[in-house]
Amino acid sequence: MNRVKPARLQKGDTVGVIAPASPPDQAKIKQALSFFTELGLHYKLGKNIECQYGYLAGSDEERVEDVHSMFSDPSIKAIFSARGGYGTPRIAAQIDYEIIKNNPKIFWGYSDLTFLHTAFFQKAGLVTFHGPMLSSDLGDETIDPLTKSRFLQLFDSQPLIYDETISPLVTEIPGEASGLLIGGNLSLLVSTLGTEFELDTKDKLLLIEDIHEEPRSIDRMLNQLYMSGKLSDAAGILIGDFKECDTTRSLSLTLAEVLQHYIKLANKPTVSGFQIGHCTPHVAIPLGTFTKLDASNRKVIIESGVK
Repeated sequence: MNRVKPARLQKGDTVGVIAPASPPDQAKIKQALSFFTELGLHYKLGKNIECQYGYLAGSDEERVEDVHSMFSDPSIKAIFSARGGYGTPRIAAQIDYEIIKNNPKIFWGYSDLTFLHTAFFQKAGLVTFHGPMLSSDLGDETIDPLTKSRFLQLFDSQPLIYDETISPLVTEIPGEASGLLIGGNLSLLVSTLGTEFELDTKDKLLLIEDIHEEPRSIDRMLNQLYMSGKLSDAAGILIGDFKECDTTRSLSLTLAEVLQHYIKLANKPTVSGFQIGHCTPHVAIPLGTFTKLDASNRKVIIESGVK
């Protein structure tokens, strides 16, 4: 597959905002839009962004329509997701990936958007961005300066470096590894298995993170990745933030015990402590980019996601 990097942003560009998963808080979207103005960007909201269908931000057809229309619109240079929640696995098979291939542009989000990150890369070769969203992050009263600064990677093509100047890191398994960086939310990665969008980890660096999952749930999902060969196939592993993934159960393994069990089984260079996921600050990274992991010295060098 040929990888495709989207063009970098320039001041004055117009970006699109869609809600391909759960319904966003409209007030928070309005609050977050001022951030794009600060970056010197104009914005356009998806036609169906105010739609709601239960826990979904509109019907599957409405959400797919916004994906297609934003990618097809030549005036839109980047597409930002309003929030995660749930919904992208329902629409992945309905997306026309020829539209994505023929109109490569910046696509940004995380959490439930992990399914689309995986689908866009595997079906269209598109490099995408794992980063904070409008309703769930940028609409807060204050935004962490580091979180904000990571949007600047969309304006230039310099490599990104993540080391302990950003957050404390822990070498779980020493060594060096390199490959294309993939992954995201663990729950969504596991949900690709057995589908046409099944996660391909062969010789790649795998990032995992999650939220509100008990250790036994994390155990179940990591066990499925392990038994399906996805952990063994990976060149290395990056452990992101696992927010509120503890338990009040008296009989339980800890989150650390669960993670370390599967890290040892995989036995690949692994570092934990990355502020990537449902956390503050939230360090945005490009997925599908060539990345070097020096686990022994706790440093990652990530190729730029834009051209």
